[in-house]
Amino acid sequence: MKRIIVFGATGGIGAYTALHLHESQDYEVIAVGHRKNDNGFYEQYGIKYLSVDIADYKTFEVLPKSDVDTVVNMAGVLPARSYDPRMYIQSFTMGQLNVLEYMREVGCKKIISAQTPADLWYLQNTTEPMPADAQRSFPPSTDHSIYTIAKNAAIDITEYYHNTFGISRFILRFFNVYMYHPNPYYHVDGIKRMISFRLLMDRAEKGEDIEVWGDPTRSKEILYVKDLAQLIQQCVESSLEGGIYNVGSLKQVTLEEQIDGIIEVFTNEKKSKKVLRPDKPDALFNHLDISKTVNELGYSPKYSYIDWLKDFKKEMEENRFEKLWGTRADYED
Repeated sequence: MKRIIVFGATGGIGAYTALHLHESQDYEVIAVGHRKNDNGFYEQYGIKYLSVDIADYKTFEVLPKSDVDTVVNMAGVLPARSYDPRMYIQSFTMGQLNVLEYMREVGCKKIISAQTPADLWYLQNTTEPMPADAQRSFPPSTDHSIYTIAKNAAIDITEYYHNTFGISRFILRFFNVYMYHPNPYYHVDGIKRMISFRLLMDRAEKGEDIEVWGDPTRSKEILYVKDLAQLIQQCVESSLEGGIYNVGSLKQVTLEEQIDGIIEVFTNEKKSKKVLRPDKPDALFNHLDISKTVNELGYSPKYSYIDWLKDFKKEMEENRFEKLWGTRADYED
């Protein structure tokens, strides 16, 4: 049985991934997070939880000293949650270096980690799909600039460990990953705001009017966390040396289709009315070329747009992550 360590296991992608790998019954999963404890969440699934500060190599002492087949690193601080450029360097760049050095010491030969699409900022907001192996860069002056620099440096360090120590690397690039989490908020310049699709879901549940801003035919990638988790499992099983892989949807979803789906799935008694607002700004395009991911890894998303909305609603009603993340009331003022 393969042993897999999942860093970032108290965060959204990490938690869903750890459970997905565990539920396949093919792996021994060790969940690793920054929190001192996970409130007994992983214990109820028979998964060991360990507390590690990814930026402090001394804390890695609690990890296994051998027999680790794969490391999944989904740890880090997101710009949507806070802006601390020093923390980006510590958590992403130093964190990845610490993980790779740990892997070298224990003989682990595979890492799976994430990359921001902001490294291809110069190709965004067009209808052309962005190639997986396009030249990486960083936006020159935005709140994502140092974040992207830190992520790029982490990839460069990973390439060094691949070339020098033979560690295969699967770097997954994706836009937003949609998933249920009881916290529907994020922060922009220190101001608390509700995530847009959660706001639309709330309005649909209440039967309130929903505005469709700008061009309703603008489309975007819609990636559900459970499709990402199954791709991570495909990376675990792959015999390739890896590379950078784009992760998105097989079909782009237009703004109007997004809103129609939310109204369909989240309506209670009164159905929301769509209000077209062509005077408002258009949504941005985002489109990743996933052909390399499909051809090399066999990536095949299982969730259509409507499917993931229904599954999201089911996760919201069950709130199986309550021990780990609490309830929505915990995040309200």
